[in-house]
Amino acid sequence: MSFRENRHLVCRRTRKCTVSCCKSTTHNNWFLRSFYNMSASVCAFVLTLSALSEATGLLSAPTDVHLTSYNMDLVLRWTQTNEAVSGLTYTTEYKTSVTPDYTVGCVNISSLECHFTRLIPHSISENGKYTGRVRAQLGLKSSAWVESGNITLDQHTIIGPPNVSLTSHGAAIEVAIEDPVFAISALRNVYNYATYNITYWKNSQKEKTRHISNVKQNRVTLSALEPWTKYCVQVHINTERNPKPSQLSEIVCVKTSNVEEGPWKATVVTSVLMLLALGLVVLVVVYWKRILNTLCPKDTLPQHFKEYLLTPPDSTVFQAIQRDQPQEETYFCASIISNDLLPHVNSSDCPGERC
Repeated sequence: MSFRENRHLVCRRTRKCTVSCCKSTTHNNWFLRSFYNMSASVCAFVLTLSALSEATGLLSAPTDVHLTSYNMDLVLRWTQTNEAVSGLTYTTEYKTSVTPDYTVGCVNISSLECHFTRLIPHSISENGKYTGRVRAQLGLKSSAWVESGNITLDQHTIIGPPNVSLTSHGAAIEVAIEDPVFAISALRNVYNYATYNITYWKNSQKEKTRHISNVKQNRVTLSALEPWTKYCVQVHINTERNPKPSQLSEIVCVKTSNVEEGPWKATVVTSVLMLLALGLVVLVVVYWKRILNTLCPKDTLPQHFKEYLLTPPDSTVFQAIQRDQPQEETYFCASIISNDLLPHVNSSDCPGERC
């Protein structure tokens, strides 16, 4: 191969390499320019979003938003944002599982909770499933809505403690249980199969407790107890739909008395009074005619008794009183004239004793 041919070959190769290198360099420059443009677009978007948020006045949203229920109430609670801003208020809403739209609850409140059952008690159902949400407000600024989890009232409500009272009857104790008061409805209406679990023990021996479970009556008699001994009782409620039992009642204690003074006394007295009342009713029903004739007799007085009672009495005193008439009294009119008004008369002008 001649020198000229080699030269042409080198030149062709050099041109190809140069063109290839130029193409590669051009492609890399285009990629860098696209990357820079994209980065600038992202930065512009972030700045625009920040400026837009500042312009629309978004506040920090509340945190720890959750629904709670105690004795069938419905309360939405939340935590204030880290920003300690004066004049910050909150607006809440709620909805059920069957209604897609939210209903307005508390508006422009400063507290960190909203009692829906106090606000709209007739709109809350004891077996409803609810979700709440809240947002912060400061003037024209407002935060985004923050939703809570959902709860079902009859399954998640915390049942409060029952009220327990004790009455000693000799060596027995009568336990009277009163259900806690619900915000809506009543315990027996919400839970048809609610039962009581009664725990009792000697005051000095709490480790030796006795239990009575699945009690449906609200009055129970604890028998076979030791006389002149102090016993303590505590009760809680169990339901089928609510997996958690109620809170424990307060511990109530009472001292038993003599065995002979058992509860049979009250039973005997009550039975005797009921028998007496029943006997009185039977007597009234059997002898009601006689009682009626005694109170309202149908017999009339004889005719001569009527004539005697209607005839004026003929006693002399009565007749004298009837004959005596008041005498008429005679009276004359007199006028009294003062001496100062009479004309003065001399004795010489009056002959004799006429003056």
